[in-house]
Amino acid sequence: MRSIAFADFLIGLGILFVLEGLMFAASPNWMRKAMKSAMATPDHILRAVGIGSAVVGLILIWVMRRPI
Repeated sequence: MRSIAFADFLIGLGILFVLEGLMFAASPNWMRKAMKSAMATPDHILRAVGIGSAVVGLILIWVMRRPI
């Protein structure tokens, strides 16, 4: 039997793949430009954006999962 947390993780991963796939399908040129821009961005800025995104994601999960 799978745990609820693991099922939620797989659902989140699936949503990530769907959104990424839709962005590539809808506008491959824009995604190519975004990747080039990310390659030119310094590591410390990418790291800060990544940490910020992770924190926002964890807060969103906490808000949605807390008992009412």
